[in-house]
Amino acid sequence: MEIKRNQRKPLAGMTLRELRNVTASLDMPKFAATQLAQWIYGKRVTTFDEMLNISKANREKLEANYVVGLKPPTEAHKSEDGTVKYLFDVGDGRAIESVYIPDEDRATLCISSQKGCRMNCYFCMTGRQGFHGNLTANEIINQVLSVPNSESLTNVVFMGMGEPLDNLEEVLKVIEILTESWGLAWSPKRITVSTVGKKPELKTLVEKTSVHIAVSVHDAVHEERMQIMPLEKIYQIKDVLEMLSKYDFAHQRRLSVEYIMWQWFNDDIAHAEALREILPDEHVRVNLIRYHMIPDTPKLRTSSDERMAYFRDYLNSKGVTCTIRRSRGEDIQAACGMLAGKVKK
Repeated sequence: MEIKRNQRKPLAGMTLRELRNVTASLDMPKFAATQLAQWIYGKRVTTFDEMLNISKANREKLEANYVVGLKPPTEAHKSEDGTVKYLFDVGDGRAIESVYIPDEDRATLCISSQKGCRMNCYFCMTGRQGFHGNLTANEIINQVLSVPNSESLTNVVFMGMGEPLDNLEEVLKVIEILTESWGLAWSPKRITVSTVGKKPELKTLVEKTSVHIAVSVHDAVHEERMQIMPLEKIYQIKDVLEMLSKYDFAHQRRLSVEYIMWQWFNDDIAHAEALREILPDEHVRVNLIRYHMIPDTPKLRTSSDERMAYFRDYLNSKGVTCTIRRSRGEDIQAACGMLAGKVKK
């Protein structure tokens, strides 16, 4: 019996194992699963009719039970610096955002993993809107496959809306799709996953994948970090970084620390020294980030350029590789901490 169209499951977002289950259930040849993966992930087709090496009878079976599941963004906003923010409808009147960041020979896509976020970080627009559900692997990989210039992407960073490790199962599926030969066949070194420090899930991610890791620290002083990042009450950042020190980041795999700087809150030498003391070893890189104002955060102001440079130079003088990240897309609310996803009426 034919399934109603709005109840058909998307194939995009499925692993090869899951696609094999689909083809087996429809009495299709075993090799058809690989063909589906090639059409969806390799060629980014949006309809079954485009899958020319699959028989018409089997395409009709697929059409009756599934959809390809790739949907273009509903809106795009371009910054003066070339950054583009894309809006994706994820149903139930909600939307998520992705940010395309071109930079000379690189093209990075910052993708979302949740509708909102339950980490409730004080300085983050996404956290302010609350949590409205995890994105499926389909909704996550769709951002990568459906943005314009998708095939020219060089990097993907899980730094958009949501805490990726709060949706680890789906994120791991997407990483598999991105890196396996039947998927996009990317090197794991083209992928960075950011986290505020969900320790058990982070351990799983580090051991199951070879992607780069970025830890959002923002304040190394326990009592202060608790005020702005509630997860600190459960997983202290010094313990998270101590755990990471047991893994090898000395070669191609990269570990970085993200540190937003606020004037007179976390930008003095005492805070630089507190940060240095909890860093795992010399192989970690610190990225200093300007704070981008969001509504209802009267306590926070961004640090001056001079103060950020002083903080950077101090850490470098102590043997810590530290740089100031250039802000991108602030004029279209696409910079760090500003993604919210327009809630559609």
